[in-house]
Amino acid sequence: MPAPAHTSLKVLITAGPTYEPIDAVRFLGNRSSGRLGHALAAEAAQRGHQVTLLLGPASQCTMVPTQITLHRFRTTADLQALLARLWADHDVLIMAAAVADYRPTTPVNGGKIRRSSRGLTLHLEPTPDLLAGLAKQSRPDQTLIGFALEEAAELPHAAQAKLAGKGVDAIVANPLATMDADDIRAVLHMRGGVTLDPGGALPKTRFAAWLLDRVAEIHAAKPATPSRG
Repeated sequence: MPAPAHTSLKVLITAGPTYEPIDAVRFLGNRSSGRLGHALAAEAAQRGHQVTLLLGPASQCTMVPTQITLHRFRTTADLQALLARLWADHDVLIMAAAVADYRPTTPVNGGKIRRSSRGLTLHLEPTPDLLAGLAKQSRPDQTLIGFALEEAAELPHAAQAKLAGKGVDAIVANPLATMDADDIRAVLHMRGGVTLDPGGALPKTRFAAWLLDRVAEIHAAKPATPSRG
């Protein structure tokens, strides 16, 4: 399938982990490096898109091309606030960030929990489903791409469940080994039971180019973007 023409779009990309504070020095986090989201942003900018990158605390992705608008976040709440403010003015959202599923209910503010022989119990609450929430507020002309990270055997079912439950246009399904790795072996699940495979494991930079071609195809089938003026 030939790559589609690169029509300029306003693309919003999230990348990296969230860190949910336990106290002033500790947090709940994950191993996401942010490299795929960074690669997507760089490739999209190279194609002439207007790119906004929301980047979590990912130390491996400090160099961002100057033509990309960069916002940093740390917690799920930080990312939620940025998305609420920025999404309405964009055409495409690629939600590559690894957002925490849970966060402490009562983190200690301004201090450190001291070691104790009694141990420590953390009470956690679920974080909001950011992508599903955005999908409910989106216009028909906007395109949303989510991600599923699971054990390989569980991926097809998990991706289809997310696709149906979140109301997005497509889900990138990738196995746990992808996290913090140089390569990615992923399959794109779309509405109507369609799946697209890039042909095996690829460096994240090459997968970014492949995925942006598919996103362009999905978005081209959308109704025209209304005037934002």
